[in-house]
Amino acid sequence: MPAARCHNRVVENTRVDRWLWSVRVFKTRGLATEACRSGHVSVNRSVTKPSSQVRVGDVVTIRVDGRDRLLEVARVIANRVGAPVAAECFIDRSPPPPPPQQPGLVRDRSTGRPTKRDRRLIDRLRQR
Repeated sequence: MPAARCHNRVVENTRVDRWLWSVRVFKTRGLATEACRSGHVSVNRSVTKPSSQVRVGDVVTIRVDGRDRLLEVARVIANRVGAPVAAECFIDRSPPPPPPQQPGLVRDRSTGRPTKRDRRLIDRLRQR
């Protein structure tokens, strides 16, 4: 796959925060930079600074919304692009998300203390 162009020059590598913003993992580049600074981003299993470079074939691990995302760099881009083009720039190797938690017994706030029968139902739901 040919290298991307940025202002009429070929880009072989770019900053990790800029790439994450370009492929639409983060809404703003500032959020991507902050995630790198706080240690939520690693490239090839080593925690990185925002200025670390990414190349084709690198594996970027991001902690977003309480789960890890593993993205393999398929194409390096330096500028933000549309969603269909951004989806072609990485291969998502993330594990599937955990199944959603089933809500337990939902009670109205003004119903007062649960009855003995309600407590037994709640205990049965918690044991599952």
